[in-house]
Amino acid sequence: MAVVTVTNDNFEQEVLACKIPVLIDFWAEWCMPCRMQSPVIDEMAEELDGKVKFCKVNVDEESALSLKYQVMSIPTLIVMHLGQFKTKAVGMQDKAAIRELLKACETE
Repeated sequence: MAVVTVTNDNFEQEVLACKIPVLIDFWAEWCMPCRMQSPVIDEMAEELDGKVKFCKVNVDEESALSLKYQVMSIPTLIVMHLGQFKTKAVGMQDKAAIRELLKACETE
């Protein structure tokens, strides 16, 4: 599954209504660590296709979502499941760290 671009308009449909865990990458075009994070997110989206939905939110274009989820630094990864916030991590994350974040959804 490809990484989905999320906006304020489609957030409810793409994230809150999703039945599988969702990892959201808050990023910006000018952010070098965000650019380094992107290929990791793309690889994991392919590896975990159908098990986890991967989304991206551009903080410059969607400041309301950034504010709502208290994104102060980027990249920030947020994990949601069944419409509920589970966990978040700030800064560049490798695959192992992302897998650990996703464990927050395994207790359900």
